[in-house]
Amino acid sequence: MGSIPPTVHEIRCTQRAHGPAAVLAIGTANPENCFLQEDYFDFYLRVTKSEHLTDVKHKLRTLSEKCGTKKRFFHHTEDLLSAHPEILDPVSASLDTRLDIVSKAIPELMASAAKKAIAKWGKEATDITHLVVTTNSGAHVPGVDFNLIPLIGLQTSVRRTMLYHNGCFAGGASMRVAKDLAENNRHEGFPMQNKEEGKKTLPPSTLAQ
Repeated sequence: MGSIPPTVHEIRCTQRAHGPAAVLAIGTANPENCFLQEDYFDFYLRVTKSEHLTDVKHKLRTLSEKCGTKKRFFHHTEDLLSAHPEILDPVSASLDTRLDIVSKAIPELMASAAKKAIAKWGKEATDITHLVVTTNSGAHVPGVDFNLIPLIGLQTSVRRTMLYHNGCFAGGASMRVAKDLAENNRHEGFPMQNKEEGKKTLPPSTLAQ
């Protein structure tokens, strides 16, 4: 006489992890270029050649005093902006230039944060079976998730999920995906979530309008 086949509930119980998902480690990384808030707007007006806009300078100073920000981190430098003047010109096409810059910078920044989290976790990068990545900067193919594999040392078989252009709630969206993966896959390595937020800067001449 044959054995009784397991029920759907029994199958799901063997597949699901015991208990809720948990955050085991957090890693962060910032671009190397750092400006104190009180120095940032002088830099901003200088590189955009807008120091003559005294009304804009006053508005920015007022915003600076009220926003509560102490430091700002940037990938771009004055040399980079000088080499690509189209970035600061509102009538010039600069999308390709911007995408080319972030396609290289974002994976490196994410990898730096991920390595710190893995070190705190205390296991190997090859133990990770799922990778959830979200970014507001670009939509490249192959994507940031693919480029992270060699930078972090993941297995090529890692299961990747890429979330593009989710705005300011991208971190929460990716955490929900990572949570579902962790709770629905027993005996799997813990999902890892990387988050980066890109911001666009308008030239002062536009702000003055």
